[in-house]
Amino acid sequence: MAEVYLARTNQKLTFARLHLEALANAQASSGWSKHALIESYQESILFHLMSAYVSLLREIAERYRVNAQSITEIHALQQAFDEAGFESSELSELLALQENPVSWLHKLHNAYKACWVATDKVKEVSAQTSLSEIQVMQVNPDHSEDSGVYQEYTSWLAEFRALLERQRAGMQEW
Repeated sequence: MAEVYLARTNQKLTFARLHLEALANAQASSGWSKHALIESYQESILFHLMSAYVSLLREIAERYRVNAQSITEIHALQQAFDEAGFESSELSELLALQENPVSWLHKLHNAYKACWVATDKVKEVSAQTSLSEIQVMQVNPDHSEDSGVYQEYTSWLAEFRALLERQRAGMQEW
């Protein structure tokens, strides 16, 4: 098996890490483009984390020998497994995380979706929202939460890596 999506998932997580480092540098900057760089890196980190997530779904499909190319979201993977008669602890864990409104994965999805929304109003943070979701929706954020967003992204990347390590260990046994 080529395991092309295993490499792709790793690549996207590396890109997210590199953009996190660039975000930290942008936050420490005093240049005239500081805020534009911060917002750019915030959104690019979301893009790379979500790309890594889709790649992980395809990695799981590839491991179980279902058509990975057709997988673009978790319900497509679930349908492919149902059609093939497969059950997967990896899929079950991802579904549980994605459906839990306070999980990092659910918040990541919502923050990514927020990249496609624009508002000039400040939304309140709750257990179901994230700082990054609120920040990326605002056309002109005040940047007072930049360090919190950075911490959130760092946490999400660490959670993703832990999930990946756990799931890959399980898939190797399969």
